[in-house]
Amino acid sequence: MFRHKKQSGGAGQFAEVHLRIEPWYEGMPDPEALNVRGREEHPLEWGGKLVYYNCIVGGAIDARFLPSILKGVMEKMYEGPLTGSYVRDVRVSVFDGKMHPVDSNDISFKLAGLKAFKDAFGQADPQILEPIYNVEVLCPSDLTGAVMGDLQTRRAFVEGIDTEGHFQKIVAKVPLAEMADYSSSLRSITQGRAKFRLHFHEYAPVPYDLQKKLHEDYAKTAKEEE
Repeated sequence: MFRHKKQSGGAGQFAEVHLRIEPWYEGMPDPEALNVRGREEHPLEWGGKLVYYNCIVGGAIDARFLPSILKGVMEKMYEGPLTGSYVRDVRVSVFDGKMHPVDSNDISFKLAGLKAFKDAFGQADPQILEPIYNVEVLCPSDLTGAVMGDLQTRRAFVEGIDTEGHFQKIVAKVPLAEMADYSSSLRSITQGRAKFRLHFHEYAPVPYDLQKKLHEDYAKTAKEEE
C-alpha cells in the first residue's frame, strides 16, 4: 500500500493504492480471495510478462485510473527496485485504494502505483536471475587441469570431459557475468592452443551472498543520487 499526497496551493495530488505482487508463471490460476474484475497480459520488451489484475470493489478507485497505476508499475519494473535491472514475470493485483474528488488525477495514481510496487517488491523476497551459458572448451590434454581450474574460479559447474578430434573437450555451465575476459584469459593460460564456444542455456538464481552485495551496492548508489 502507498498513499501519495501533495499539497502546494490550489489543487493538490492524492492517490492511495493497495496492490499484491506475486511471481507469475504460465497457467497460473487467478488470485485467491480477490474479486477479479479484469485481467491484462503485457509482454515485456526485455522478456517475460506482467499480468495485471483489476480486483477493486465498491468503486474505491475509478477504473479510469487503472492505466495510470499500470504505467507507474511498468516504469518501476523497467528500472528494478532491487538492483536497477529489469523485473519480469510478475503478477500485480490492484485490490483497494482511495481517491479524492478534486485532488486525484493520473499523475497521482501513477506515482502511487510506482511507490506501491516498489514497497511490495522489497517485501516479496525477490530473486535476481542471471544468464547461464553452456561452454565447451577444446584444449590439448596437458592443459585440461589448468583450464578446469580457471573455469572453477568463474563459478562454473563442470559437467564432464570428452574428446573431439585431437582435443579434450571440457563441458561446463558458467554465468555470463564471469565470462567477460575469458577469451584473453584462455589464450594466456594455453598459449593460444585452445578455443571455446558458448551459447545461452537458461536464467538461474544468483547465489544469496552475491545477490546481497549487488543489492547493497545499488542501494548505496541510489541513495547518493537522491
